[in-house]
Amino acid sequence: MAVRYDVDDEICTITIDRPQVRNAVDGPTAIELRDALERFEADDALRVAVLTGAGGTFCAGADLSSVGDPERQPVLDPTGEGPGPMGPHRRHLTKPLVAAIAGHAVAGGLELALLADLRVVEEDAVLGVFCRRWGVPLIDGGTVRLPRIVGHGRALDLVLTGRPVGAHEALSMGLANRVVPTGSSLEAAHELAEQIAGFPQGCMLADREAVYRQWDVPAAVAFAAEGRHGVPWVAAEGAAGAERFVEGAGRHGAF
Repeated sequence: MAVRYDVDDEICTITIDRPQVRNAVDGPTAIELRDALERFEADDALRVAVLTGAGGTFCAGADLSSVGDPERQPVLDPTGEGPGPMGPHRRHLTKPLVAAIAGHAVAGGLELALLADLRVVEEDAVLGVFCRRWGVPLIDGGTVRLPRIVGHGRALDLVLTGRPVGAHEALSMGLANRVVPTGSSLEAAHELAEQIAGFPQGCMLADREAVYRQWDVPAAVAFAAEGRHGVPWVAAEGAAGAERFVEGAGRHGAF
């Protein structure tokens, strides 16, 4: 198997395990990756997933050596509506995904990282649109997600130049959410996942969904959707939380 799937309580870890090619993704690996995320989505006992790569590298993108191999070549759908060559890029997950990034997250690997809600990046990691050098376009969501995460101007800088971006620059532009010491991204990502999994889930998921859905509609419609999805959770979870606060929990910002 090119993709490992491990479960620990309410968190699953999905690992691309092709270190001999820096976890580059060929056709069969893309299918495994998509299946792993579908498995996470379908399991009501799981609250958060962590996506990472084996051997000190997140993902070097599509495996270009597979392009001419009928058994391993990536799926290329000219309609743009089916699965992408990296697997799950058009899938909108309903639960949080955290990327633990070591080494390189470049080309299609960067696009996989952009699929995550949060990116924990090791201090010597490198991100970038490296496929620019080979005439390979971003067709796994990169041109959609990157501008939404870092802004139009910064996205064009990366898309047009293909230049490498270090961890601290990635943090400054919002591409990274945390920068951690080399070798600690997976541990840090799990700590973050455990924190997210520990919150009242209905309220958190309603807020998360509203953040994503507001991109698709005018502001007035987004405001209405926010209220429609969020208000029921005031009674379902918020009332009990308010009572805990009144009794003394959470003082001075304590979690």
